[in-house]
Amino acid sequence: MSTMQAPLRAEYERALEPFTAQPLSQALPWHRRLWQLGWLRKAALLIVLALIWEIAARVQDNDLLLPTFMATARAFVDAIVDGELPGKAVVSLSVLLQGYAAGIVLAFVLTTLAVSTRIGRDLLETLTAMFNPLPAIALLPLALLWFGLGSKSLIFVLVHAVLWPLALNTYAGFRGVPETLRMAGRNYGLRGLRYVVLILVPAALPAIVSGLKIGWAFAWRTLIAAELVFGASSGKGGLGWYIFQNRNELYTDRVFAGLATVILIGLAVEGLVFTTLERLTVRRWGVQH
Repeated sequence: MSTMQAPLRAEYERALEPFTAQPLSQALPWHRRLWQLGWLRKAALLIVLALIWEIAARVQDNDLLLPTFMATARAFVDAIVDGELPGKAVVSLSVLLQGYAAGIVLAFVLTTLAVSTRIGRDLLETLTAMFNPLPAIALLPLALLWFGLGSKSLIFVLVHAVLWPLALNTYAGFRGVPETLRMAGRNYGLRGLRYVVLILVPAALPAIVSGLKIGWAFAWRTLIAAELVFGASSGKGGLGWYIFQNRNELYTDRVFAGLATVILIGLAVEGLVFTTLERLTVRRWGVQH
């Protein structure tokens, strides 16, 4: 009894169209291509929020409590044109950069000691456990007692705001460096500071950048809060003092203009400084996606 066999089908080859035969610009509709742009989506969200603000303010109908978006925009433009807001921003940013830089240096020294010696590790763990939960603004009365009214008091609280989150993130990044890289550095004879700079820092850069971003956010809001508490320093007030002064004079639209300036500076630093830093380092090197 013979078994039935299925007939064999003739083989053939189907030629495929080249991938580039159709222009890529026609792959998606124009509105979907526009929606792929991140800056456009964020701008659309900001416009929606501005419309909600305008509607809520008109329903509230009380400029003292909530000015309209358009009134705030006019106050913002007027303060920019007469140079008041730029001047206040320069004062705040100059103090912020001093405290931020000092905090970065101290954090690097502490984490270098922590990865080099057992005493340094114990010191870092003890200090961070003590001072990291302590709000920086809580040290302002002590800073005023030690340094008086002036930029030194602000720098003191800014260093506290930056130091501990940056040190914790950097130390966590150092501890996460693969043992293979550590062994490679030791085989090349790297020790001490050269070992930290050439091996640990590049490998832990994503954690370090994250700590820098957190430290910047903490320092920026601490500075504004400190200026709100004791106002001008050395006869020159920053954005916090601008907000506080206009609140006392019941210029609510200027208060919102000052708050908008704080937000815009934060967005600019995040979008221009840290995004560029990540693109040129960790993303370019393939360390972070």
